[in-house]
Amino acid sequence: MAGIGGSNYWEDLRKQARQLETELDLKLVSFSKLCTSYSSSRDGRRGDTSDTTPLLNNSTQDRMFDTMSVEIEQLLAKLTLVNDKMAEYTNTPGTASLNAALMHTLQRHRDILQDYTQEFHKTKGNFLAIREREDLLGSVRKDIESYKSGSGVNNRRTEMFLKEHEHLRNIAMATKENMTSQRGFLKSIQSRVNTLANILYRFPTINNLIQRINLRKRRDSLILGTVIGVCTILLLLYAFH
Repeated sequence: MAGIGGSNYWEDLRKQARQLETELDLKLVSFSKLCTSYSSSRDGRRGDTSDTTPLLNNSTQDRMFDTMSVEIEQLLAKLTLVNDKMAEYTNTPGTASLNAALMHTLQRHRDILQDYTQEFHKTKGNFLAIREREDLLGSVRKDIESYKSGSGVNNRRTEMFLKEHEHLRNIAMATKENMTSQRGFLKSIQSRVNTLANILYRFPTINNLIQRINLRKRRDSLILGTVIGVCTILLLLYAFH
């Protein structure tokens, strides 16, 4: 292969490499422009909140991005294969006298491949980062709009809840005041009954009457306490329903 056929083979590989490098260069320029226009269009739309502003078709840009990514990856794979074949050729017996020149040419093509690969991954990474950021911001904006549209309903519900809460609070306070008043009234009756009992204790008939009164008073107290307790429980159940 070191003869005429080998030389033609090497030149063939170099021609393929240069052609692929040219295609890659053009594709990467277009790819970079696509990513830049995607970023600019998103920034412009954030600055204009008018409903009449025409929106770019982001799904189309996303499809173009995916298509161009695949095409560039395929070109990089082909160029890598050509470089590998060139490296194999430099190890072919009979090329020792040309090895230094061949290795220099091969290294130059490898450097170009590495530069294109790095540029592609950098541009692709920037595009994906912008898209992810914009998707997140879009989700936040939707949440804000949803909150704003539902704030009127929420305010009305809150107002109704506060009114109901105030009503229940007034009922509870009235019940508390009534129970306090009843307690004071019962204490007053107890004091008077005890005083009367002390004065008339020496008269058995009157003492029996007083005992009956005390029993009736205890019964009335139990009944009143039961009624108040049941009312309180019903109010609490209504409040937490």
